[in-house]
Amino acid sequence: MPDTLGDWLSLLEARHHTAIDLGLDRCREVWQRMGLPVPAERIFVVAGTNGKGSTVATICGLLDGLGYRYGCYTTPHIHSYNERIQVNGRIAGDAEIMQSFEKVEAALGDVSLSYFEFGTLAAFQLLSEQELDFAVMEVGLGGRLDAVNLLDGDCAVITPIGLDHQEYLGDDLESIGREKAGIIRHGKPVVCGQADPPASVLETASSRDAPVQCLGRNFLLEQEGDHSVFCIGGQRITLPLPTLRGEHQLSNAATGLAALLQILPQAIDNPAALSRGLASVELKGRFDRVADRPDVWIDVGHNPLGAGVIARALRKRGAGSGRRIRCVLAMLVDKDAEAVVEVLQPVIHSWYCAGLSGDRGQSGADLGRRVQSVVGNRKLSVFERVEEALSAALRDSSPEDGVLVFGSFHTADEADRMMIESQTGHGAKG
Repeated sequence: MPDTLGDWLSLLEARHHTAIDLGLDRCREVWQRMGLPVPAERIFVVAGTNGKGSTVATICGLLDGLGYRYGCYTTPHIHSYNERIQVNGRIAGDAEIMQSFEKVEAALGDVSLSYFEFGTLAAFQLLSEQELDFAVMEVGLGGRLDAVNLLDGDCAVITPIGLDHQEYLGDDLESIGREKAGIIRHGKPVVCGQADPPASVLETASSRDAPVQCLGRNFLLEQEGDHSVFCIGGQRITLPLPTLRGEHQLSNAATGLAALLQILPQAIDNPAALSRGLASVELKGRFDRVADRPDVWIDVGHNPLGAGVIARALRKRGAGSGRRIRCVLAMLVDKDAEAVVEVLQPVIHSWYCAGLSGDRGQSGADLGRRVQSVVGNRKLSVFERVEEALSAALRDSSPEDGVLVFGSFHTADEADRMMIESQTGHGAKG
């Protein structure tokens, strides 16, 4: 057996023939040999294109405020693998993750699992040993064929759906929605984080007699001064504003609240506990302002839908109407960089393209050519590393300007580490 968690992760990265290998048969076989460990008595399963991590964090914060024991599983991570598995807000330690890895390994037999599949089963095992009331499990890719979908969720949460991973999920929103809707179970509630989800989501829910609630139709969270008001089923409660930044976080918080109330409807009568829960929500890399003068924001977004959310947030902060925002962009080669840049272009003054390493990485020069095809003669610089691009963007900025770091969890990791070590930044708040 490997001696350290790092050794385990290196082994898992190398030994399966492909990084993404959708399908449940292999994973189910190993899970059965493990004794079918289930993370908790009651389970939320969260799928979607954007906002999954924020919605998971909201549900967990609310459960914490209500005094329940809970755990969560999310992917990917920013700084360390351990971030993926948490119990009552505590990040799992190396030793307990390795023990769960060993139990998966013992059940493998002749089955080969991907890095993600192996880690997902290990998360099932680790959480199953914690005597939890609830588990909040984030789907990695799609839904129908994702390893997390081995679990039968008591509530299916589907956050906003956009174009991403088309090579696996389909080229249009209806196809992608159908894959996401694979997490819906017969008769179990569905909460959608958008007013008009793809028809395929609603059709799947109808075919499985699963009641659906949609943001803006059945529930809503709106800002009123220095607080928010949550409305659902004819009831209104006053709550704090979400701790995560950006108008879109009102929608994510609303989705998390609505999901919680599907399983714990009595919680609506305990606004003090819900308020404590909302106020406790923390999550790295979601439009985090990690420095000021100039403001520096780090966001893990990597698709056009996420870019649109950030563009709206930047407009509210003066971008596009006099305030200069520089974008440090680094993206994986299989992401639609051109579409992302098209969405961000109206609020960005100049571009600082950086490279990412790894099998799916691309050089700053290659990304720069892709960006140039969209922005034309607008100022653009190319760098090998995110740290170099961010340093240059900061040097070029006045105190009244802003810097956006965008494009990938890897990008967020490198930029956040640099800001933590700098004298001017405090690192992404998490």
